[in-house]
Amino acid sequence: MNDKYGRILVAGSTGYLGMHIVKELVEKKCDFKALARSTGKLTEMGVDEDKIIHARVTRADSLQGCCDGIDVVISCLGITRQKDGLKYMDVDYQANLNLLEEAERAGVKKFIYISAFNAQNLQHIRILKAKEKFAARLLASEKLTPCVIRPNGFFVDMKEFYIMAKSGKVFLLGKGDVKLNPIHGEDLAKYCIRAILKEGQEYDVGGPEVLSEDEIAKLAFSALKKEEKISHFPDWIRRVILFFSRYLPEKKTGPAEFFLSAMAQDMIAPIYGTKKLGEYFKDLARRERALAQKAKNKGETPDSGA
Repeated sequence: MNDKYGRILVAGSTGYLGMHIVKELVEKKCDFKALARSTGKLTEMGVDEDKIIHARVTRADSLQGCCDGIDVVISCLGITRQKDGLKYMDVDYQANLNLLEEAERAGVKKFIYISAFNAQNLQHIRILKAKEKFAARLLASEKLTPCVIRPNGFFVDMKEFYIMAKSGKVFLLGKGDVKLNPIHGEDLAKYCIRAILKEGQEYDVGGPEVLSEDEIAKLAFSALKKEEKISHFPDWIRRVILFFSRYLPEKKTGPAEFFLSAMAQDMIAPIYGTKKLGEYFKDLARRERALAQKAKNKGETPDSGA
């Protein structure tokens, strides 16, 4: 057992980043618990039932005792797609606050929270307002060591470029020259675990490649082996959409509000990791081809015996 990190609790363990963190902890043979509403995804990847704590993070009473004996909490809690009528403040702020208060009560030594790059300067975005409201509360804690990690966009977020390229054309607002360095979940998971042993309280992190929107689109077309077709629309369209989106329910416009605001300027975080976006797109294409071939083979099975 690798005990140099102490006993770790991962919250949001069945989400994109949480799954990568759990996988990394398993590979490092760390002592950990995974907080989850349902166990399916965790058991499928080989996590033992005794390592899983069942809880509804939006209910403080269901978290009682979850941090007992825990040294470090890593929270990836946050809404990706809104459901059950929950809002960003319900999860990104309040659910994390419920967990933090339980961690403080239990004597946890360190609490690591995953926010988003440049969130402090984008408080007009509802999801980031909720994230940074919690980050401020965490950083003010005097009962444990706080740590806020603010990663740039995830590779999985860049999948929208791939989906557009697959349909035949990528549509961009502006000139396509805005730059960012997205990070793969596996690289970010490694970074989060390394942060357990670091003394700093706030970290920005991005992937190893700085790419423009046009370059990201071209990587998607290349992975799909398709002709590049990119259309640019005036940036004022983005601004108009943003203006009206803030008056609409966040369930419908929250993700677009975040993406359109973030892509208004270069978003370049300190470089970390080794995973390349082009390889991620190629892996998506390989998986889709394999699934298509498998479906085709199944469809041909009745004829093959004739």
